[in-house]
Amino acid sequence: MIKGKNALVTGSTSGIGLGIARALAGAGANIMLNGFGDAKAIEQLQAGLAAESKVKVGFSGADLSRPEQIRDLVAAATRELGGVDILVNNAGIQHTAPVDEFPEDRWDAILAINLSGCFHAIKAVLPQMKSRNWGRIINIASTHGLVASVHKSAYIAAKHGVLGLTKAVALETARTGITCNAICPGWVLTPLVQKQIDDRAAREGIPIERASIELLAEKQPSLEFATPEQIGGLAVFLCSEASAQMRGAAVPVDGGWVAQ
Repeated sequence: MIKGKNALVTGSTSGIGLGIARALAGAGANIMLNGFGDAKAIEQLQAGLAAESKVKVGFSGADLSRPEQIRDLVAAATRELGGVDILVNNAGIQHTAPVDEFPEDRWDAILAINLSGCFHAIKAVLPQMKSRNWGRIINIASTHGLVASVHKSAYIAAKHGVLGLTKAVALETARTGITCNAICPGWVLTPLVQKQIDDRAAREGIPIERASIELLAEKQPSLEFATPEQIGGLAVFLCSEASAQMRGAAVPVDGGWVAQ
């Protein structure tokens, strides 16, 4: 279904985004990578992904907090790949603090990248998707789009907003060949989560392994991390014909977190 389609995946130089990019490339989609990192490492990643999947792979370092750079990113993907059929809004940042101590600049940055970035990318790709009457928009939300935790007010507000945006876009495109859905991962062992584990271990003076189990035990009944590959597999499914009537869905991949 997606062989020869063109996919833009934001925040895809590591973690969940890279897992999704690899899965889509493995299914035959051309990929526009986006993110930060060492230039040489990104070049190697780009070349390796192109060679192993035999697809076109582009890259843009666009800053997702800047609307004009998001528009340029979509334009670059359209120019280099020939269009954007699949948009995966994955880029995100995190900061933890009590609400009354939360730095205002961190609030603004999290809302800009985690929520407004999705809006600007969707707005930029929709016209061409409508012209082809086909498109797949996948927003990477979080279990924190469905439930809350302490000290993550900005992230939770943004991810709840992402689910609302997902539903609105799904309704506006309901009579077209464009779908918009969200994936809600629980704990996935990414650099973002590893930092939380490391911080916890340092704060409590415990081994990294114990900090991992304690983190999982608080929320995730399976006591196992989800993997970027599992998220990628779900993204491929959401691009398939089998998911054509999934519209505005929020699909948890969370080891039972929100089932409690």
